[in-house]
Amino acid sequence: MTTHQLSRPSGRARAWVAAALATALVGAGAVAIATSASAAPVNLSQGKVVSASSVEGADVNASKAVDGNNGTRWASQFADNQWIQVDLGGPATLSSVGLRWEAAYAKSFQVLTSTDGLTWATAATITNGTGGNQTINVTVSARYVKLNLQTRATGYGFSLWELQVFGTGGSATPPYSPKPLPPAPPGADTTVTHHEFQANCTPTHTLPDDPIVFPGQAGASHSHTFMGNRSTNAQTTAASLVANGTTTSCTVPQDRSAYWFPTLLKGGTQVVSPSAQTIYYKAGILDYAKVQPFPAGLRFVVGSMLATQSEFQNAPGHVEGFECGNLSFQWDIPAYCAPGSELNVRYQAPSCWNGVDLDSANHKSHMAYPVNGECPAGYPVPVPMIEFKLSWPVSGDMSSVAFASGRGYSFHYDFFNGWDAGVLSALTQHCIDGGLQCNPRGFDLYKPWAGGVLDTNYALIP
Repeated sequence: MTTHQLSRPSGRARAWVAAALATALVGAGAVAIATSASAAPVNLSQGKVVSASSVEGADVNASKAVDGNNGTRWASQFADNQWIQVDLGGPATLSSVGLRWEAAYAKSFQVLTSTDGLTWATAATITNGTGGNQTINVTVSARYVKLNLQTRATGYGFSLWELQVFGTGGSATPPYSPKPLPPAPPGADTTVTHHEFQANCTPTHTLPDDPIVFPGQAGASHSHTFMGNRSTNAQTTAASLVANGTTTSCTVPQDRSAYWFPTLLKGGTQVVSPSAQTIYYKAGILDYAKVQPFPAGLRFVVGSMLATQSEFQNAPGHVEGFECGNLSFQWDIPAYCAPGSELNVRYQAPSCWNGVDLDSANHKSHMAYPVNGECPAGYPVPVPMIEFKLSWPVSGDMSSVAFASGRGYSFHYDFFNGWDAGVLSALTQHCIDGGLQCNPRGFDLYKPWAGGVLDTNYALIP
């Protein structure tokens, strides 16, 4: 038996097919479908936060469907029952939804709306879609719009050049516009492989305090090791972090943030590294140029001291676990590490903020991890993704090594933002949004033409 595989059209051919299909549209399901979009006052979806059930690849992520560019698109994986949804940023009165399908369109789908991103109502049902350009008339008030894509018309997934939601209302917040990099000289390497900068901070002290979980309650926590702001204790507040006279153990003096994690113990004795630790500030979303600096006073907890080994291993962010010597990707502290090696751990934080709360009751729910490279509904603001890379000078027999919070998989950490707003904004825009691999001063060793953020005295470069 001969198996025939579907040959995928080229991008140009697929675009031609989509254009041809646009001339053959008919009414379908319970709503009217036209060959051209009705004149509408405002496209509320352009540039807004969007998420999807899946993406075919990094260059066809969901944000491409709301970027206002008819030459870029979102594409799902090759399967039925996918979705894409957009957060309009606030309550809106909707009049129509415009769709510009690539050749991989949906034969059947629903338009769903919601006021809270949790409870959905069906605004329209399409049962015999024909692709091309569609205008679906709706009359509803909502903040969120979702396409529930049920049946594919081709052997590929679902693909949209543009998802446009017309109406009035929504959010009038202007789009985030980072400062561009200087022009690269002829022949310079402009390839983007990283979008990050480092903060290097040395541990300073240990205390049984946690100013996020137990504010004002000295001694209420297990022992934590603190780095960054030297004043951090149970009484720490957003104001105290940036008060005159506070200093930091971080390389950049304008980073007076507080960072802490459970103290490591060996045979009951505290182990504190004398070396500077690495804290990466990265893009957690695919569209890295949209990452915005943390708001003043934002704080959150990453991980859980009550996590099981499976929960630690399968945490939503990328977790590399523990390593020492030749061992890596260990989900508990290894029983033995080669003499002279160090114990290391890497763990990533959520990087999508709800845009409202600087903290929450469980110190986590105001933050979320990206889904398929996009910030999920209800968390519209992409912020830097913090990744702790910590080390401890312990090796040999590790059977008596544990954290003050318990086994290795109880590892967690806390962050309380105390950055100088101007410096953090400049580093975020230059290094993360600019697609560079920066040191703490904002210089990319491999792209010197891009310049930096801070001079040798750690003053902002004009």
